Amino acid sequence: MHFKTIDIAIISVFSAMWAVLNLTLGPVGFRLFQLPIFCDFSVFLTLLLATWASGKTGTASAVGAIGAIIVLAVNPSSTQMIGFLASAILFDVLLLLNGHKIILKPYNMAIAVLATAASAYFAGIVIGAVFMGRSLEWALTFWGPWHLAGGIISIAIAIPVIGALERANVKGIKNA
Repeated sequence: MHFKTIDIAIISVFSAMWAVLNLTLGPVGFRLFQLPIFCDFSVFLTLLLATWASGKTGTASAVGAIGAIIVLAVNPSSTQMIGFLASAILFDVLLLLNGHKIILKPYNMAIAVLATAASAYFAGIVIGAVFMGRSLEWALTFWGPWHLAGGIISIAIAIPVIGALERANVKGIKNA
């Protein structure tokens, strides 16, 4: 994978966004609802926008790795970030199906939606079974679906944002 300077800047900005949202919005949502919905929203909104901006393999994995390291450095008890990092890698791999093109075309959007849903559900399973020490059945039937809900919320927010950026012709960052 060959990153240009603009890709490194994109990764840096979205890694910071991952960290800030996971250190602020994620815990607030968890305290209010005892559910991980805002954690997943923070992760997958960031990954969708970073991948849209870069369009390169490895961007989501890099954002996940750097973002998770920052969150763990600030709050070492946030071990769930390792589960989110694993889901970011899965997201990156699944987006190979559309060449990491998150654009408003049916095939590309379908792959982005499926990659987000599968990765969010996967995060819930890993976090529930491994980091929370609950049963696999609980992770599959309770925690995974709640993570999936957060992923769906991120899709519902990211698609209009990407649409607005596309209409505003902000594509210049992709071609830099």
